[in-house]
Amino acid sequence: MPITGRNRRARAWVSTFALTIGTLPVHLGAQAAATDVERAAATITPDDFQWRVEVMAHDSMRGRDTPSPELEETALWIASEFRRLGLRGGAEDGGFLQHYPLESTSIDVASSRIEASTGAVMRFGEEIMPIFGAPATGSVEAGVVVVSGTRSPTGGSAIEVAGKHVILVFGDAVERVGRAQFGVIRTVMESGPASILVVTGMGAAAFRRGAARGLRPSVRRPGGEAPEAPPVALLQLRGDAVAPLLAGAGLRLATLQGRGDGEMEVTKVDGLTFDLAVSVAVTPTHAPNVVGILDGTDPVLKDEYVVFSGHMDHVGVGTPDASGDSIYNGADDDASGTAAVMEVAQAMASLEVAPRRSTIFLVVSGEEKGLWGSEYFAEHPSVPVDRMVANLNTDMVGRNWPDTIVAIGKEHSDLGETLDRVNGAHPELRMTAIDDIWPDERFYFRSDHFNFARKGVPILFFFNGVHEDYHRPSDEPGAIDAEKAARIARLVFYLGVDIANATDRPRWNPESFRRIVSDGSP
Repeated sequence: MPITGRNRRARAWVSTFALTIGTLPVHLGAQAAATDVERAAATITPDDFQWRVEVMAHDSMRGRDTPSPELEETALWIASEFRRLGLRGGAEDGGFLQHYPLESTSIDVASSRIEASTGAVMRFGEEIMPIFGAPATGSVEAGVVVVSGTRSPTGGSAIEVAGKHVILVFGDAVERVGRAQFGVIRTVMESGPASILVVTGMGAAAFRRGAARGLRPSVRRPGGEAPEAPPVALLQLRGDAVAPLLAGAGLRLATLQGRGDGEMEVTKVDGLTFDLAVSVAVTPTHAPNVVGILDGTDPVLKDEYVVFSGHMDHVGVGTPDASGDSIYNGADDDASGTAAVMEVAQAMASLEVAPRRSTIFLVVSGEEKGLWGSEYFAEHPSVPVDRMVANLNTDMVGRNWPDTIVAIGKEHSDLGETLDRVNGAHPELRMTAIDDIWPDERFYFRSDHFNFARKGVPILFFFNGVHEDYHRPSDEPGAIDAEKAARIARLVFYLGVDIANATDRPRWNPESFRRIVSDGSP
């Protein structure tokens, strides 16, 4: 959905509210009484939970992609909330924000183009767009051939296109490359062309919109594995831009398109060469984590930590759905889990007497790109990892069953027994934490808790499973069951208080420790 003036005003209000609201006191002591814990748990309410989700998953946050200005704005708001609650900054510099480095790779549209021997120039974003990411940097001048038709040649004979810029022409209705076209592309690519240029029937306006998406930078962690690029440049050309060049060589684009699904045919374009130049820019950038700490009260145990985590990022703006909505709000994935972390932080900070151990409230980014933020924090922690006694991760806790939450990882440590005991002590929550019911999906290895587990920190991962709105624009705040999610947050709070006050720290199942920590394997 487009961002309206009302959206912008709402975003401005959120920022102003977050920066101007006062700070609440935190009272520390030796051990919280049961009534104090119950009173603190009561600060976790459905209305409060829903409000937090609506702030993060509002259209104005544009899906909180990693990296993006909206993700930074989300992080600043969360940091202001932690500050308001009376937490102290838990990043290395004592602040609330921990930024980690990224690299952004993009096509330099100012210096990348196709220049024809006729003098005509086609530019990225106007007449050219990539199909799969940025092609390799360089310049290649070669002759041009046209391949039309979609059926492989009789007998599987080779396509004579080696070293040429190949213009692929499909039917006139083809606007985007689909499964039917990839067989032809594969056949041509195996024959060693200089490039493959697929003609599209999109008009200028639609092409520019598609190009804007196709030219978005690709982002990765420095030193990480680069995205796999095709062996040759694989691009789309606007049909009305290439038609005059073919006409100059006596070829009509409409005639070539009319061959439809006929046998593939190669036509040399006499006298026409293309000089394809591609320049790729690599720019350093960064993304945020937010870290808040509530200090414990025990002279010894306060140097140990219970970590609560969730990821604030989602996948940004993408392909519109049937309604035209292109903003992937990520209300359940994972504004819900982030709201749970914030609600637990609020409850912990409202205790008259803080727990014996300290508690860390960690909200990360880059989860959708490969667990980037939690990996960085685990590698660059502000407190020693061996002082972290448990990680309770919440990712997607606002949908599906109203009375059940899956707690993945129960079997790997005695945290499972602790959870069962705490869960049984609070029937008023009307919430049952069950074992992993999707072991074949390997969810244990697919969210931020895994970066703690592989470092030896026992974990529990609270997760309500995927649904029909998963990674779609329809994952909107209005679909969240905030009443259910608030009860889950209360359960996580009670569990966290129990772990933080226990004399002994959680213990791994030895076999699980061997496989997950010692061997580093599933």
